[in-house]
Amino acid sequence: MIIKSAEFIKSAVKPSQYTEPVFPEIAFAGRSNVGKSSLINTLVNRKKLVKTSSKPGMTQLINFFIINNNISFVDLPGYGYAKVSKKIRKTWGKMIELYLSTRRNLLGLVLLIDIRRGPEKEELELIEWLKQRRINVVIVFTKADKLSKPKQQKAVAVSLKKLPVNNSDHVDGIDKNDLILFSAKSRLGKEILLKKIEYITNQI
Repeated sequence: MIIKSAEFIKSAVKPSQYTEPVFPEIAFAGRSNVGKSSLINTLVNRKKLVKTSSKPGMTQLINFFIINNNISFVDLPGYGYAKVSKKIRKTWGKMIELYLSTRRNLLGLVLLIDIRRGPEKEELELIEWLKQRRINVVIVFTKADKLSKPKQQKAVAVSLKKLPVNNSDHVDGIDKNDLILFSAKSRLGKEILLKKIEYITNQI
């Protein structure tokens, strides 16, 4: 997949404000400060299409982008940031769940996980929720450049023990091919993720 154009369309907090569900849609989700904005900017070869911030929890809206005039990217609010009020965190959770449960043109979700942290309760519950609804899930371990290659392999191995990876016990689990190491700094994993997105959006 070659991205030739990328444009911000609008922000939303509720379904009535969403863009029209015309194009196949890929959403991006992850904890605050996981590197979501940097990942999307890397994919589209733009430095500031998605605004980045040194302060976690700054993405408080659902942001819609049009890619190559035929695919929609959606940047979901980061979750799990402890320094915002419980009320705000609850609002973000409801916002994300409402989007995921009602968006009929949503074909897949890219779930970002800090490779140094691994999946926790929220990620595991989200994966299960998505799988029950037959929504494609691609797991991206971000900030891979923060670890040496041996430590990357060890971190992934630990995460695999927690994730519902396809085996005899998890027929509908995550395929190992849907686990991607990513670094915005070195662009590791960029082309693999783009190919995965292209495959998912071509399924319609």
